[in-house]
Amino acid sequence: MGVAVWAGIPHARGMHATHAPLAGTQAPLPGGEAALVGLAALAVVTIPFLWPLVEHFNVMAHEGAHAVVGSVMGFGIKSVKLDVESRGATDYHRAPDTGPRRTLTRFVGYLGPSGFGLCAAKLIETGHVVTVLWVAIMLLVLLLFLIRKSFAIVSVPAVIALLAFVMRHAHDGLEEVIVYGMTWLLLLSGVRVAVADGAGAGDAGNLRRTTYIPSQIWALLWLAGTLMAVAVGGKWLVLRS
Repeated sequence: MGVAVWAGIPHARGMHATHAPLAGTQAPLPGGEAALVGLAALAVVTIPFLWPLVEHFNVMAHEGAHAVVGSVMGFGIKSVKLDVESRGATDYHRAPDTGPRRTLTRFVGYLGPSGFGLCAAKLIETGHVVTVLWVAIMLLVLLLFLIRKSFAIVSVPAVIALLAFVMRHAHDGLEEVIVYGMTWLLLLSGVRVAVADGAGAGDAGNLRRTTYIPSQIWALLWLAGTLMAVAVGGKWLVLRS
C-alpha cells in the first residue's frame, strides 16, 4: 500500500509542495506528472487498437451507476450482465417503465464513469490515494454479487484481483501513478463513449420513448456532463497538485 506521510516530516516530493500532507494522507503527484498520466490515458481512449483494453472497465462503471441509482430509487436489482464485446444490461425488480425515478436511472449510466472518476479525483486531491483503490474494490465486489451469466463473471474478479495486487505489491509512487491513470481513464472514457454513442445510444432511445424528449437532447446532456467532469476532475488532479 501507499506510505502514509506524517505532518511535519518532509515528503520525498517536498520540493513540489508548499505544505506537508496531513497525517494518514499522501502528497499528490506534481502537476506535470499528473498531466503526463492524463495524456497517456487520453492516448488509450482515443487510439482504436488501445481502446478495447479499457472499454470493459468503462462498461462496468456504466452498469454500476445504473445499479447504484436504481437501488437508491427503490428498485431491486435483478441482474447485471456484461458481454465480451463490452455491451451491458441492468435488469430491475419493481421498476416502472416511466416516471422520474426510472428516467433518472436510465439517464445516469452514461455519466457513471465520469461520476466515479470525479469522486476518485476528489479523493486524490485530498491525499487519499489508497482510499481510491479500497473504494473501487468494494464497489466491484458489490457488483460481483449482481452479476449473472455473462463475461463479467470472469472480468470483474480479474479487475478486483488486479487492484488487490497493486495495493499489495506496488511500490510507493507506482501505486499513485496507477490510481491517477485509473481516474483519468474513467473521466476521459466517459467523454469518448458519450461522443461515440450519441443519440444512437439505447438509453437515449428509451428516454425519448418514455419522455418524448429527443434523443439528441439526452446525448448533449451526457456530453456536457462528461466534459464538465473532465474539466473539474482535471483541475483537482493537475492544478491542485
